[in-house]
Amino acid sequence: MKRNPTKSTGSPVPPGHTRYTSCGIAAAADSAGPPVPPGPTGSKVTRIWKILVGPPLRADQVTSEELSPVEGLPALSLDALTSVAYGPQAIALVLAGAGAVALKFALPITIAIVVLLALLVSSYRQVIEGFPQGGGAYAVSRAHLGAGFSRLAAASLIVDYTLTVAVSIAAGVAGLVSAFQPLAPYTVLLCLAMLAIITLLNLRGLGDSARAFLLPTAAFIVGLLAVIVVGIIHPIAPHVYQPGKSLVATHALQVIGVLLILKAFSSGCSALTGVEAIANGVPLFEQPRVRRAKQTELLLGVILAVMLLGLGVLIAHFHVAPRMHDTVLSQVMAISVGRTWAYYTVTISITIVLGMAANTSFGGLPILASLLARDNYLPHLFSMRGDRLVYTKGVWVLAVLSGLILVVVSGNTDTLIPLFAIGVFTGFTLAQAGMVIHWRSNHAPGWRWRAMLNAVGATVTGLATLVFVFSKFVAGAWIVVIAIPAIMLLFQHVHRYYAAVGKELDIFGSTNVPVPHCDLLVLVPITGITQLSRATISQAMTFGGEVVAVHVAFPDAGSEEEEMRKRWERWNPGVPLVMLQTRYHSVVRPITRYVLQAIHDGKDVVVLIGEMEPRLLRHRLLHNQMGTVLSMSLRRHTDATVAILPMHVND
Repeated sequence: MKRNPTKSTGSPVPPGHTRYTSCGIAAAADSAGPPVPPGPTGSKVTRIWKILVGPPLRADQVTSEELSPVEGLPALSLDALTSVAYGPQAIALVLAGAGAVALKFALPITIAIVVLLALLVSSYRQVIEGFPQGGGAYAVSRAHLGAGFSRLAAASLIVDYTLTVAVSIAAGVAGLVSAFQPLAPYTVLLCLAMLAIITLLNLRGLGDSARAFLLPTAAFIVGLLAVIVVGIIHPIAPHVYQPGKSLVATHALQVIGVLLILKAFSSGCSALTGVEAIANGVPLFEQPRVRRAKQTELLLGVILAVMLLGLGVLIAHFHVAPRMHDTVLSQVMAISVGRTWAYYTVTISITIVLGMAANTSFGGLPILASLLARDNYLPHLFSMRGDRLVYTKGVWVLAVLSGLILVVVSGNTDTLIPLFAIGVFTGFTLAQAGMVIHWRSNHAPGWRWRAMLNAVGATVTGLATLVFVFSKFVAGAWIVVIAIPAIMLLFQHVHRYYAAVGKELDIFGSTNVPVPHCDLLVLVPITGITQLSRATISQAMTFGGEVVAVHVAFPDAGSEEEEMRKRWERWNPGVPLVMLQTRYHSVVRPITRYVLQAIHDGKDVVVLIGEMEPRLLRHRLLHNQMGTVLSMSLRRHTDATVAILPMHVND
């Protein structure tokens, strides 16, 4: 066994350092000393985990995780790019309820969505320029619309990011099941496996995940564009058999009117989710960040517009209708290139990239959560980077929430679509409304046409949000309508707590200055006379003040109490032993009462708890964790200073 090395208070003071003494306690300023020896290597599980996520990165290595415009596509744009897999599907599903005649409106609706895409891309390029610190709709709302609207924007984005992960993965697996239908019973397991892989890659760092996804992203874009070109010029299998039952109503169940068109338009707008992610993640880009982020936003807009228009033309030309267990995109590819190796190759690439589209959220939500934490709307731990310079808490929370959603909906994309676009379109509306105020207030060159562009975008996206809420409310949108205010209440509660704590901790609100206390009592709880007791008492004696060892005697201990006293006198460590009597089998309660009484008597109390620290995790479970439980009780019920002294065991 070995104990952590401790600094002796009698050590000489290095030149240039000052020793301060108070109440007999001596201290020296930190000096450059020998390097800290490495700690225990940890369990096999810990070592494997470090191999999976990679070694820690220094703060100055953060540039290795920054993105180029091309890397920005797989890191922050896959959600938008891969929405072609479910955007046209959502339009067709709504129109199919009114019969085959209604499907002719799919192409005009797609064109309208592409026009809105152009508005959004132009708007978010302006957001990038005006708010290079990131945050997107939240940053714009906070600056120009006030705290209430900024909380609404943040809550909407959190809902959107979480649903984006679930929808992307579910859509990817749906495409795989369309091509390989025997996999249908394993849909949920496939979804969770894909989520685990994406989470692990993002724990390694966004740069690693972007580079890992670059080749599949290129294959997806090139493959789908090739399918579109072949389908337009000369489809290979125009009469290919399409499996699955048709979902088109045999008799018109709805009147083809404005409301139906608006409903189909709002459903198809799910193809625009993810357009805002680049503006949220501007700090992730290489310098000059603004220019590179704007380049990525433009690149995203052009590629997505071409794919949406191309698929819209083919859907109309081939008279594609939604079918059970066969997506609209799968049908278009089958007609264009046949169910050949090309079909299966593109299908697999789409499945992979659809799953990876969740990466957009893993790039955006942790940054948003860090900004919220710095503004005291989320716990401060969300603003802390991990060893890989990633906001790991945000990554874990996003993974857990999206995993729960996938399990609840059994990986069904159609179940998630009604919940999907409300959050992101609320963010669209607030961001563009805020940008109108932004341009009117600073009068930059061309501010009038910029403000008009944002005003039109805010109006259109606001109307789309309302249509989506009312048309999909019963189908599940009510969940989002409840979730967003609930998250806003959470923000308010956290902010109120931090405000109260900040007021209590404000040192400049009073004239108090540090005052040394000489009446120091150091308590050392012990369960027996061991090497751990010796080490803990030795450390306590270096603190200065009065040192007392405390031992709790249980009512059924019999002669053990007297035996403990005799052994203590024989050992004679130079500090008194206090035996605490209790009628219960609890060590925590009597020690807590003793500490409270000492504080009441005017003592400044330090409780030093010695703990065994096995090297292997499984061996730690063999100890009673009494030190952890006792420290939690003391911190909760007393103002004592509580410290843990670990003794490492070479097991």
